[in-house]
Amino acid sequence: MLDCQVEGEGPISIIWRRNSVPVATGVRATVLVNGTLLIRNFSKRREQNETDAGEYDCAAQNRYGMLISRKARVQLASLPKFLSHPESVAVDEGGVARLTCQVHGIPEANITWQRDRRSLTTDDPRYTLLPNGVLQITSVRRTDSGLFRCVASNIANTRFSLEAQLSVTVAGSRIYREPVILSGPQNLTINVHQTAILECIATGNPRPIVSWSRLDGRSIGVEGVQVLGTGNLMISDATLQHSGVYVCSANRPGSRSRRTALGRLVVQAPPEFVQWPQSVSRPAGGSAVFSCTASGVPEPHLIWLKNGKLLTPSGNVKLTNGNTTLAVTRITPEDEAIYQCIAENSAGTNQASARLAIIQGPELPEAPTGLQAKGLSSSSIQLTWDQPAEHVSQQIIGYVLHVRRLGEPDSAELQEAVSKTTFRHEFLNLEPATTYSVYLKAYSALGGSQQSSTITATTLGGVPNAPSFFSKVLNQTAMQVYWELPSRPGKLEGFRLEYRCVSNPNIHGQETFPAHINTHTISHLEPAAVYEIQLVAFNGNGDSPSTRRLVSLEEGAKSAAAGPSCNCDQADGSVSTLLIGVHSGFACVLCCLLFILLGYRRSLFCRKEVSWEAPPTFSGVRGPKNHTPEVIELSQRRDSTPAPVMVMVEQTPPVQPGTGPTTSFP
Repeated sequence: MLDCQVEGEGPISIIWRRNSVPVATGVRATVLVNGTLLIRNFSKRREQNETDAGEYDCAAQNRYGMLISRKARVQLASLPKFLSHPESVAVDEGGVARLTCQVHGIPEANITWQRDRRSLTTDDPRYTLLPNGVLQITSVRRTDSGLFRCVASNIANTRFSLEAQLSVTVAGSRIYREPVILSGPQNLTINVHQTAILECIATGNPRPIVSWSRLDGRSIGVEGVQVLGTGNLMISDATLQHSGVYVCSANRPGSRSRRTALGRLVVQAPPEFVQWPQSVSRPAGGSAVFSCTASGVPEPHLIWLKNGKLLTPSGNVKLTNGNTTLAVTRITPEDEAIYQCIAENSAGTNQASARLAIIQGPELPEAPTGLQAKGLSSSSIQLTWDQPAEHVSQQIIGYVLHVRRLGEPDSAELQEAVSKTTFRHEFLNLEPATTYSVYLKAYSALGGSQQSSTITATTLGGVPNAPSFFSKVLNQTAMQVYWELPSRPGKLEGFRLEYRCVSNPNIHGQETFPAHINTHTISHLEPAAVYEIQLVAFNGNGDSPSTRRLVSLEEGAKSAAAGPSCNCDQADGSVSTLLIGVHSGFACVLCCLLFILLGYRRSLFCRKEVSWEAPPTFSGVRGPKNHTPEVIELSQRRDSTPAPVMVMVEQTPPVQPGTGPTTSFP
């Protein structure tokens, strides 16, 4: 039987659903007068894999709307076979024994133990039985030996595990042994107010002392905390503050020798409302805002229902701030409903509801009709609408046009008022090739009408903006051109790159590229010539303004003439130039300076003094944010001055805090 208690103005109808599908009532399933669902012969029918198990909720409806209850999971009680059985073990007298079995039942099975087919009592403090089916025996005696098995039982069945032999070895004088943790704490997730048991059992000679601590150094506390057996930690009525990593330590008495084991405890909290929606009454055409904020661990996820159905945001219904705010604007009769805020996380669910009612206001103008729109230019649209009947127009004092870019929030809406005699209007200063949603409202001295139907209109396309570009000389007959996509609106179809030799107009060329290409290499050019480069972006509406630039290949010719080899005087075998680029930090700079000061400079430089200078222009290649490495082209200059040694150091951007490697506990 599943109860559904509802209060409200009648008549109220109750509908039960399983997995969001209405439950068919009949002989097996009946809804009682008080709304309770009664299912007779609840079972899992193997034919066609049908089952009565699932998630149930009840829907209550009256003339104001519909409410959905929280879900209740109904499962068929069962007790399957054991997942693991106890294993035989041999233990020294005075040592520690641990036996375990595992079974998953619905509901959770109660586990007890038998020795030699007789139930074990928990009166002996040496025996510790944990709820998860673990049996611990400390200070083992010869009388503890025997055949052990665990017994699992719930309302569905009772099962016995296989038997395991516990053998006790008699030892005269026990040998010294380092502490060993037989079983440490496992990661555990529970809800608040539940009980957590962290296992820790250790052996050794002498018998180790088990202690507990938190990895973060905080105190475990004493309220609701106790030790089971010789070292298991039990936390009753757990709170969120109990979450953390717990450390079990096994210490040898009188020494610092110890062993540790870690386990993480996660305490979850089901959602609780900090702020819940309130019922409101609004006139048609008005606005309503519902707020819903919930806390919980993990953070709850919020969804909204409208009359029991999942709410889908639309033109006048918006969900913002992580679904914590529901805004209904330009309210119409279809918006009158019961709205539910449902908070869910892995620990549970919670729900709150509110009603939106439409109040009848004074007699207002009828909504305008016949609204139409068309694009006039790349920045304007024309709107027209029907002239109302004379008895309607008498109370109208004007119209307000509402225009916003399609997909943008209502806060970005543009409004423009026009006179009562205007039925055609041009909306200006819009973006090219952009679609806008438009509606219209008529106003009287008493207020605004319902909005007209919402339509869309698209401005005509504009030409793209002029693209920016830069060039790089590769050699005396080739250059590379880079450009960027325009940032302003205007549908882009491609780019057209034109070039011509300034000294010989007969040498020219043109290349066309699709919109996704932003670089091109021009080769086989006139050596050492000056070229004019022109780049335009285009679409179906025409070409953008052109961008032009003069590029000289002379620097490429000089670089080629210089060549990679050293121009040295064969008489003395010296090197003509030296350019040292240091990118590895300040230490390398010091090494280079020491190298020069120690006297090697005279044997490395040519007697013909040569230096390097940068041409008047250079190009920068944009790198990571706030860091622009420069590519500098150098040309030779021969004069009578000594050749300088240029040390170029490229600074590495500092590493921001938090971007380095980190180590965290899993």
